Amino acid sequence: MGSSKAIFEGDRKKLADIPGISKKLMAELNSKEPLLKAEQEIKYLEKHNIKPLFYTDKEYPQRLRHCADSPIMLYFRGNADLNHRRALAMVGTRNATEYGKSMTEKIIEDLKGTDVMIISGLAFGIDSYAHKYALKHNMPTLGVIAHGHDKMYPAQNRNLASKMLEQGGVISEFAHGIIPEKNMFPRRNRVIAGMSDATVVVESAQKGGALITAELANSYSRDVFAVPGKSYDNYSKGCNALIKRNIAALIDSGEDIRKMMNWDIQDERIRNHQRKLFLELTPEEKMITDKLKINGPSTIDWLAVETNMPSSKLSSILLKLEFNGLLKSLPGSQYQLL
Repeated sequence: MGSSKAIFEGDRKKLADIPGISKKLMAELNSKEPLLKAEQEIKYLEKHNIKPLFYTDKEYPQRLRHCADSPIMLYFRGNADLNHRRALAMVGTRNATEYGKSMTEKIIEDLKGTDVMIISGLAFGIDSYAHKYALKHNMPTLGVIAHGHDKMYPAQNRNLASKMLEQGGVISEFAHGIIPEKNMFPRRNRVIAGMSDATVVVESAQKGGALITAELANSYSRDVFAVPGKSYDNYSKGCNALIKRNIAALIDSGEDIRKMMNWDIQDERIRNHQRKLFLELTPEEKMITDKLKINGPSTIDWLAVETNMPSSKLSSILLKLEFNGLLKSLPGSQYQLL
């Protein structure tokens, strides 16, 4: 139709000829109700300092964008960088044991200094402890909720969510006024998995939301880790099953994650080597690194448009830069400066 305005004001016949446009949708577009709802939503967002992020916006989470089922719209409140250098999901049972709590804190404490953001679902149990321990250790943490920002489920986590706004934030794909329903939690879980480089399951029964998140992360070709437990412990059965099925790698510390994800802090010798390489870049290599520095994680298609280079040539240069330790490849044919 050419523009969003034309959808509401343009030729009705032209709109009706578009495949997939049903009579019901035509009737809704002919109504003023959608625009009135949008106006109400904008007023609410402005009043409560909530940022709307459309699928094409630069600040939209790049990792999530490359998932086939990513949300068209997100609503974010807080100060987190949604394209943080590293992002780790930590999920688990709502009935966390002392073992689960201690392992959650140990993993997070081990990851201090690795510039990683902890993502979870602001639910009871492991989710809440992941957020709390991230705050305790001064690490950014992001909560993904399954309802509008005017609600908080569970209500007991309202204070926790408020603290997270200063050291991370809260994000949802649901507009205000939408209450949590059973089918919304798996949708929430795909956002958790899609926004993360890897997902850690600390404790889980044989069925539950944490396992759904792990399966989704695996389907997105993201790394999955699980903390093992005794075979007869109910809330270790899910983790043990993930490990047994080779969906998750066994870990018992944050150090394991650092090694498996190649997150070990680079020593001064490597940093000096990289600085030297930057001085020796060709004009084309410098143009690519400059684009990545400004835009953050970017797809090869976006870089091809921005640099006006043929894909074959661009791929060759990107491979060279990756070998030289200047950038790394991410899921979804994305590249990011190190």
